[in-house]
Amino acid sequence: MVDSKGREGQRCRIDTDSMGDVEVAADKFWGAQTQRSLQNFKIGHHRFGRPVIRALGIVKKAAALVNGELGTLSPQCATWIAEAAGKVEAGELDAHFPLVVWQTGSGTQTNMNANEVIANVANELAGVPLGSGAKRPVHPNDHVNLSQSSNDVFPTVMHIAAATQLSERLLPAVARLRAATSEKSDAFADIVKIGRTHLMDATPLTLGQELSGWASQLAFAERKLTQTVDDLMDLALGGTAVGTGFGAPAEWPELIASKVRELTGLPFRTSPNKFAALGGHEAIVAASAATRILAVVCMKIGNDVRLLASGPRSGFGEITLPANEPGSSMMPGKVNPTQTEALTMVCAQVMGNDTAIGIAGAGGHLELNVYKPMLIHNLLESVDLLADACDSFRDHCVLGIEPNREVIARHLSQSLMLVTALVPRLGYDRSAAIAKRAYEHNLTLREAAVASGFLTSEEFDADVRPSEMVGPRPAPHP
Repeated sequence: MVDSKGREGQRCRIDTDSMGDVEVAADKFWGAQTQRSLQNFKIGHHRFGRPVIRALGIVKKAAALVNGELGTLSPQCATWIAEAAGKVEAGELDAHFPLVVWQTGSGTQTNMNANEVIANVANELAGVPLGSGAKRPVHPNDHVNLSQSSNDVFPTVMHIAAATQLSERLLPAVARLRAATSEKSDAFADIVKIGRTHLMDATPLTLGQELSGWASQLAFAERKLTQTVDDLMDLALGGTAVGTGFGAPAEWPELIASKVRELTGLPFRTSPNKFAALGGHEAIVAASAATRILAVVCMKIGNDVRLLASGPRSGFGEITLPANEPGSSMMPGKVNPTQTEALTMVCAQVMGNDTAIGIAGAGGHLELNVYKPMLIHNLLESVDLLADACDSFRDHCVLGIEPNREVIARHLSQSLMLVTALVPRLGYDRSAAIAKRAYEHNLTLREAAVASGFLTSEEFDADVRPSEMVGPRPAPHP
């Protein structure tokens, strides 16, 4: 086939599909169906990144190898396809995957993008130059897509991409943040401070106990994320177009799941019900819900950090944060808690992504959910943002947190809620009267207690010991 000049002077070749001829850039490995998608879906700038393209390579490589083993592909054809798909998996052909997320809801055009790229590369390996138009010896549909449909390929790609990113990116980042928070909790175990509920003074706790709550919340989110990875191990491959498996060998589902397991090192398995695997995406919804849980936890931690660090002289000022950069273009010397701001913005974005995923997951109709590209795009964006934000918050904030012992001690000594320690001796009402007197007359709690006549200064000192108020009260001796 003779190359021609495209409308913008770009050297083009003519490629064909079932609808006719299409001009394609001469140096691109994609074909007519990919080009039609480029022309028909000029919507936004979101494109699938490495995780989805890598997963496409894995699926097509696994399919070629299994088809070769079953004898439905010739050994040579299977080898060419597997080698070409391996290049997709390795990232050598990312520039040839140009399609936007906002396309057909089944992901068909991205599946065909992979089929066309792999077929053209495979044909080059076979000695047939790009642009010959022969689609031989390797055809994108007849060979690369053999025993598959976009309707079971793309959900499988979604699960592989999501499971690998959760396992390799997000879970390690959460574990690092949790470990750093736990280390700070241990380091601050002896620092008694005033607690706060409703943003008002409460009974004491240690700074270490306060941070242990954050670490435990992160551990909870970590567990939920881990649980969702197992749900993502179910693969739709073998369901073909509507879940019946028509067009694929009976042994295909188990064989392809085994091959994907071998290629990824993750315990993927064939989905027990292919109709659910195509028509619904509860595993993706659940994974997104787990990222939302992490976002909720990180939002709480970020807000706590910026409250405790507020000031430095007119706020709580109980901890200091690393001074990473100037905080104001106008006010000299101002330093802001910017890592908490970045973290909480990410959390807000993730919560929004989860809302969209919930709507999309509920939007399936009959045998196919057609929100697949948006589902995986939003989930992977949430995973990437949270992984990066957790690492950034750990490296540039948590590791540098230090207590301001002087401020902590002053706040503790001035708190009226230490009066709670007097309740066993005086009862609730008398203790409340002491706190009220101290507040109204600007007295220390000790001065108000003695002035009330309810107890002596020695009795006050014996009962009000903040360091003994950070755990359960010992049982009275009989």
